[in-house]
Amino acid sequence: MFFSKKLKIFENIKHCFFSRKNGFSKGNYESLNCGLGSNDKKENVIKNLEKVSKKIGCKKESLITLNQKHTSEVICFNSETDVRNKLVGDAIVSKVKNIGIGILTADCASIVFYDPKKKIIGCSHAGWKGALNGIIQNTVKKFNELNSESGDLIAVVGPCINKKNYKVKNDLFEKFIEKDKKNEIFFDKISKDNYLFDLRKYINKEISSLNIKNIENIEKDTFSEEEFFYSYRRSRLNKELDYGRCISVILMT
Repeated sequence: MFFSKKLKIFENIKHCFFSRKNGFSKGNYESLNCGLGSNDKKENVIKNLEKVSKKIGCKKESLITLNQKHTSEVICFNSETDVRNKLVGDAIVSKVKNIGIGILTADCASIVFYDPKKKIIGCSHAGWKGALNGIIQNTVKKFNELNSESGDLIAVVGPCINKKNYKVKNDLFEKFIEKDKKNEIFFDKISKDNYLFDLRKYINKEISSLNIKNIENIEKDTFSEEEFFYSYRRSRLNKELDYGRCISVILMT
């Protein structure tokens, strides 16, 4: 379990970037796999999610996650009647109290947001595709639509894959350069067709460009810290057929 120093000071906020420890799943999924989309035993995932809801302090049916598709789609909960589980999207912005909103990750970054003035919370799922296609901008735009000022937002970037372990091919490099030539600074060329990509640095640039100054990073590498995190990349290298997902949750009381 990992926590933000910036968010811990608020008595009305509960949050956690959960590790993979202290759950019920077995084998490759050991132990706190929260991904219902994985091939893990469903009863174990449900028990894991129930454990997370208890830790975060909400009813099990009040822990809300998304059907994540690496999109730029943001779900908004203005009132309790808006709240639905497993909607398709990659971010949630919410004004509703006692609802835990969560993001599932296995190398991508979860980003949690809080506006302490307007009392609005949010969370985003940001891998390379979502970050490039605007999930961060769209999340902050949704805050702005709710009369939240970007300058008031706190953004905390959770554990994700470290640059030294994130080898990508030329086609991904080209996608970022096509968007903005300046994106070259996030890549180190290591061979003719391969680069190392700094996902965390790119995410931080995207957040900063939206006039958010209050940023914190949970500097953990999901790829190398196998004891604490699931990793899509690591599972591929190990020729595993599937992988677990860690969960990050924020809740407002």
